[in-house]
Amino acid sequence: MDITIHSTFLPHTDPEVSLAFYRDTLGFEVRNDVGYNGMRWITVGPVGQPGTSIVLYPPGATPGVTDDERRTITEMMAKGTFAMLLLATKDLDATFDRLQSRDAEIVQEPTDQPYGVRDCGVRDPAGNMIRIQQAR
Repeated sequence: MDITIHSTFLPHTDPEVSLAFYRDTLGFEVRNDVGYNGMRWITVGPVGQPGTSIVLYPPGATPGVTDDERRTITEMMAKGTFAMLLLATKDLDATFDRLQSRDAEIVQEPTDQPYGVRDCGVRDPAGNMIRIQQAR
């Protein structure tokens, strides 16, 4: 089989703030920005990797989710326990310095992990956990 990752979805709570984080802080390019019924889906991705994208979506748009479930999702997002993204960079320290200089919410500074990687943790504006590893 020849399977690749095309896109993944991460919820957002404020499209403008999330757009600024992924575009301006992480340096991703905006590939699509779609509004419908007062909601926005924003597709971003790393420059030079057109086949891999992240769709920032309004969690309230998910069909079949009850109001109670939406409240739970919102609470989990705020704690960073609803969604997670794992990224890689060639220079973790430089990436971390950029995140820190742009006031990203730091969860963990660059650390050598016991499972063999060096990484750091931040949260995006919606609370989603983002771990960034030093590429080997």
